[in-house]
Amino acid sequence: MSDSSRLAILHSVLNAFNDHDLDRIMSFFHEDCVLEMPRGPDPWGSRASGRDAVRAALATRFEGIPDVHYGDAVHLVAGDTGISRWTLTGTGQDGKAIEVRGCDFFTFQDDKIVKKDSYWKIRT
Repeated sequence: MSDSSRLAILHSVLNAFNDHDLDRIMSFFHEDCVLEMPRGPDPWGSRASGRDAVRAALATRFEGIPDVHYGDAVHLVAGDTGISRWTLTGTGQDGKAIEVRGCDFFTFQDDKIVKKDSYWKIRT
């Protein structure tokens, strides 16, 4: 798969996130996918492995920030690695507005995302 095809996947998966379309998001992920989310007890945050676990973990994003939106996106691809940089905005369950810069590191296997490793800035 070419870098331009993988770049198109990054654009499409971000659009699916902004549409809150979990089925479409998961269509871009490999069966043996891994998701590392920024919050959690371990140095990598929290990790979900396998389609069902990744889907459940991604669903928490929409539960925790029901109006989540990823804007100002920039996507880069080199071989089997992709990077998306974005600004996340939304409203937390506590009613407070959220605005934070972050990025995702993607690893591709064939034409699917096999790993998504997500990072956010910590605002104080």
